Amino acid sequence: MGVAAKAPAVRNVAVNRQATYEYAILERYEAGLVLTGTEIKSIRVGRANLQGSYAAAQDGELWLHNCHIAPYEAGGVWNQAPARPRKLLLHKDEIRELAEAVATKGLTIVPLRLYLKDGRAKVELALARGKRQYDRREAIAKRDAEREIARSLRRRS
Repeated sequence: MGVAAKAPAVRNVAVNRQATYEYAILERYEAGLVLTGTEIKSIRVGRANLQGSYAAAQDGELWLHNCHIAPYEAGGVWNQAPARPRKLLLHKDEIRELAEAVATKGLTIVPLRLYLKDGRAKVELALARGKRQYDRREAIAKRDAEREIARSLRRRS
């Protein structure tokens, strides 16, 4: 009898809900983050924010910009700047593929969520295309229609 494989423990720390509203998600990637000790402690407490952040390729590496990780309260002099660029860990082929898509197709790399997976900080990145204003209105109308249908079904039963 073999030992059953244990599912990885995943806990969301920060979710970028605005990204799915502003962008059409084409592809998703999981990336590791290079952090200092006080930054990972702050993330474990849940003090991170992804709003307005994006990823960009630079010299064959991928960097996460504008991700705000609050200083750790007991960090003292070891705390880093809250919105400093942080290196993302991906395979070279994935980095090359993302950089090429951004350069040629005019796409963007946006972080969707920051989470802890088996104690390690990970970022779910998305290769995305910006939505037009009418696409956003259409999404809102569709969501409102679904809510109205759900309400009427609840009233019936």
